[in-house]
Amino acid sequence: MIAQLAPARRRIAADVAGATIVEFALIVPLLIGLLMMILEVGYQNYVEAMVQGALAKASRLTTVGNTTAANVSATIKAEVRAVVPAEYVTVSTRRYYNFSNVGKPEKITSDTDPRGTFNLGDCFEDANNNGIYDATPGDDGVGSADDVIFYTATVRYPNLTPVGPLMGWTRTRTVTETTLVRNQPFTSRAAPTVVCTKP
Repeated sequence: MIAQLAPARRRIAADVAGATIVEFALIVPLLIGLLMMILEVGYQNYVEAMVQGALAKASRLTTVGNTTAANVSATIKAEVRAVVPAEYVTVSTRRYYNFSNVGKPEKITSDTDPRGTFNLGDCFEDANNNGIYDATPGDDGVGSADDVIFYTATVRYPNLTPVGPLMGWTRTRTVTETTLVRNQPFTSRAAPTVVCTKP
């Protein structure tokens, strides 16, 4: 019986008529996965470029003092609407007195023990003139003349392809872009005052 199968086995082994299909079936899933990954990464780079451009355009409009935070948000959402729906976009603006205030607490001008941290008895430069020492002295909004505005635009969108979970990625992608711009001196503004606290 086995001897009768030997010629058939040799014929099958020598037959190359379907070899290309088998090779194609082995390579196609890898090729499609690679193309999907390239599409995801390329799309994310495109979204980043669109958000950067929208942020730059909105910040330029704000520097001359004729817009509001709502207009900034609307401008950015309108610019990126071509690539992601507006509901995926969040925009925040924060006003600072000068560049040195961004991300830092208000400056202590007279320090009592314990030194290096704010405590009662210290004097500080009240950058936002609210009478309170602020660890983050910025205010929400686009500010006024000569203020420094910190813009943040965040876009969270679902993956375009199902390759994300296969690669260990989350189901959504996040793009965050920021910029920092000083408004034009189109009017005068209040200088920060020095406030001294009592122990």
